Amino acid sequence: MDPDAPEDGAPEEDEDPTRRRLIEAAAAVFAEKGYDGAGVQEIARRAGFTTGAIYGRFRGKAELLLAAIEAFTKDELGQLFAEHRQDGHVTDIVTTVGSHLVTEPFDDGQALLLEAFVAARRDPEVATLMRARLDERTETFSQLIEEAKGQGLVDPAFDTDVIVRFCHSVGFGFLLFGALDLDRPGADPWERLIGRLVTSIAPDLDH
Repeated sequence: MDPDAPEDGAPEEDEDPTRRRLIEAAAAVFAEKGYDGAGVQEIARRAGFTTGAIYGRFRGKAELLLAAIEAFTKDELGQLFAEHRQDGHVTDIVTTVGSHLVTEPFDDGQALLLEAFVAARRDPEVATLMRARLDERTETFSQLIEEAKGQGLVDPAFDTDVIVRFCHSVGFGFLLFGALDLDRPGADPWERLIGRLVTSIAPDLDH
């Protein structure tokens, strides 16, 4: 029996200190060596365990990468959607998230996400896991846009999927800004642009 494997009745994932240490070690190794250069043995050694601790909790390196991304990134859209969807116009959530693109610093979670996109080009398992994660976010965002249409804030003539893909494209593009340490737009003019874009997809009440 593998002494590193979790026993029946083990604590939930967020209460598993071994899992947390493995994820932290994986994030560090991925940052230093990239996904392709990171080895499972190195991750386990860095965390102070054998590889059995990893395989007792994850199917492999790809799943460990996704767990690291989830641990080190904030699901801002999901949080705002859950907390504020009934507090006002749902388009306010889009405006808030869009504004944060130029105010939030490029952090470890964003670096891991960028690494995952690169790895997905070569590793089918990473690609599958990333698509599943993005599909979940797409579903949440699509629901947000559909609610905005129901509130009369977004013109039903606009395709929901197109709006969602556009927003994702802008968000993912800012990953490259962070990776290259490029200057981002100023917060005030960027917020004015986001506000104008949100207004531009509203129904034309004059017709």
